[in-house]
Amino acid sequence: MKVVVIKYNAGNIRSVLFALERIGVNAVVTDDHDEIRSADRVIFPGVGEASSAMKYLKEKGLDTLISSLTQPVLGICLGMQLMCKHSEENDTECLGIFDQTVRLFPQEGLKIPQIGWNNITNLKTDLFGEVNENAYMYFVHSYYVEKCDNAIALTDYVSEYSSAVQKDNFYAVQFHPEKSGEAGQKILENFIFNLGL
Repeated sequence: MKVVVIKYNAGNIRSVLFALERIGVNAVVTDDHDEIRSADRVIFPGVGEASSAMKYLKEKGLDTLISSLTQPVLGICLGMQLMCKHSEENDTECLGIFDQTVRLFPQEGLKIPQIGWNNITNLKTDLFGEVNENAYMYFVHSYYVEKCDNAIALTDYVSEYSSAVQKDNFYAVQFHPEKSGEAGQKILENFIFNLGL
C-alpha cells in the first residue's frame, strides 16, 4: 500500500505523518506528479491561506493533477476548502472538485476561528465505519463549506455546515483527524485500509 502526502507550502505534514506511523503506514511526502499518480492513497492536508496555497499548486501543476486523480484522495482542513469551487478567503478560485463555495463564519456570536473540539453528526460512507455518531473532532478554521448534497458529516458552529464531503473517489474533512484521538485515527485507518471503491 503506497500512501502519498502531497507536499506544498500549506501542509501541516508532520502531525499527519506521525498519525500515519501510529497505524503502521510510512507515507511518501512529495510534489512529484508520477509519485502521486502511482499512489494507492493520496492525502492532501493543509493549514494556512487559500490564495497563496492555490498559487503554489498552480505553479507546480498540482491543481490539474489533483483534480484528475482516480485513487482515493483525502483532503484535510485547508485541503478540503481548496477542493471546493471558490473560497471567500481573498476571493480565491479553487480546484472545483466539489461545487461549493467556502464562506467566512459570521463575525457575531461565537469566537472566530473555531478552535477546539466539536462533534460530527449524520455520518455517511465507509470513511466513518466504527466511528460513533456525535464523535468529537479537533477543528481550527475560520472558513467553512455550507451544508450540501455532498456532505457525509455535519457540524454545528454558528449554524450547521458540512464538516466532511465526498464525491466519487474524493473525500475531505474540515477537522484534523490526525489530532482527534482514537476516533480520528479510525477515520485515517478507514481511508487507508477500508474504503470499498
